[in-house]
Amino acid sequence: MAAHTPAPAAPRVRGRRLGSTAAGVLVLGVMLFPLYWMLNTALQPESGLLQVAPVPAGLDLSGFSQAVSDQGGHLLTSLVVSLGAVAICLAISAPAAYGLARFGLRGTRTIVFGTLITQMVPGIVIANALYSSYVELGLVNSYFGLMLADASLGIPFSIVLMRAFMVSVPGEVLEAAQIDGAGPLRTFVRVVLPMSRNALITSGLFAFLFSWSDFVFALTLNTTDDVKPITLGIYQYIGAHVGDWGSVMAASVLSAVPAAILLVLAQKYIAAGITGGSVK
Repeated sequence: MAAHTPAPAAPRVRGRRLGSTAAGVLVLGVMLFPLYWMLNTALQPESGLLQVAPVPAGLDLSGFSQAVSDQGGHLLTSLVVSLGAVAICLAISAPAAYGLARFGLRGTRTIVFGTLITQMVPGIVIANALYSSYVELGLVNSYFGLMLADASLGIPFSIVLMRAFMVSVPGEVLEAAQIDGAGPLRTFVRVVLPMSRNALITSGLFAFLFSWSDFVFALTLNTTDDVKPITLGIYQYIGAHVGDWGSVMAASVLSAVPAAILLVLAQKYIAAGITGGSVK
């Protein structure tokens, strides 16, 4: 008996796949084109904004050298502030999420809903409300004050995300820890946090991105140049170097590098952290 050979895929199915692939490539190209043009302009510092060639003729890194010289300190400031904001955000949101997930508090859904609502409040409203309090507390023009403000951007998101993950932690595991003599705090630190690693990494990454890209708090809560993150530095840099778009674009490229590296390194944790709470 002749061996049965599978029929080739129908032309209509192949056509749909090719169409979907082409559409995906087109959408990706549209999304990445601004990044390419930013890098392309940065590599042509001698060209005017309207005279930039579609493809750079050579690798002229003088714009990057100028950007590092002018904005290197602001990049370091953003890094320090963002890391501090991540630490504050996780220190507040992780215990809050654990309490909402495991302690059976009354009104938990209302609290979670209220937390989501706070994420919708415009940043300028919060910044204006914080300014008067910061003046009284002496937190204006301080690293710690900007860390606190930037941490508030990620706390609501982190609480909701980590609570969804911690709800799925098996109760048997927590009961076993309690039988072994672990109290609530030790159970949280030694059992729940390690099991919630993906959610912690995801929350920390988004808190970092929120802080790294913050402009409103940096502009409102700083009146001197003592604490100037890269977003505020580029904003003022454009006004001072409006004719030197190569250096401006180079500074923008440098500001995007840390976030891009973190996203690439943590992508598997992000996927697991976001979907981890969906399966119980």
